[in-house]
Amino acid sequence: MTSNQQLITNFYRAFQKRDYKTMQSCYAEDAVFNDEVFSNLNANEIKAMWEMLCIRGKDLQLDFSNVQADEKKGNAEWVASYTFSKTNRKVVNRIKAKFTFHNEKISKHTDSFNFYNWSRQALGITGLLLGWTSLVKNKVHKEAMKNLKDFMQRK
Repeated sequence: MTSNQQLITNFYRAFQKRDYKTMQSCYAEDAVFNDEVFSNLNANEIKAMWEMLCIRGKDLQLDFSNVQADEKKGNAEWVASYTFSKTNRKVVNRIKAKFTFHNEKISKHTDSFNFYNWSRQALGITGLLLGWTSLVKNKVHKEAMKNLKDFMQRK
């Protein structure tokens, strides 16, 4: 196993335990994160996001697989199962992660998942009927960013 494969493995093992401090330590100081909900998060926002998700994800269960990495790039697949707090609906989200590394830290992390599949599970009938629209995606993005900013201010 390469050192960056070990880094990814340690990251997801920490996530399984909701050990956000270990997760945070995996990122470079100039790291960037993107997914279908959060965009262009800087290192401080990334660290706060994982802390928020670990603290609030009371029933979060996570599995990961297919960890691959060399000295510059890596990827993994992971599945998060949890209750979406806003609607109290169960979600199983299948995610593909891509990483770029610098000095044995994650410098860029991009998670990809099917937003429509997620929205159908998390939002129910609204997600089923409108989850494919940019209107819903933008609303979810704005709400998630507000939650993150509020979380960061309360710390």
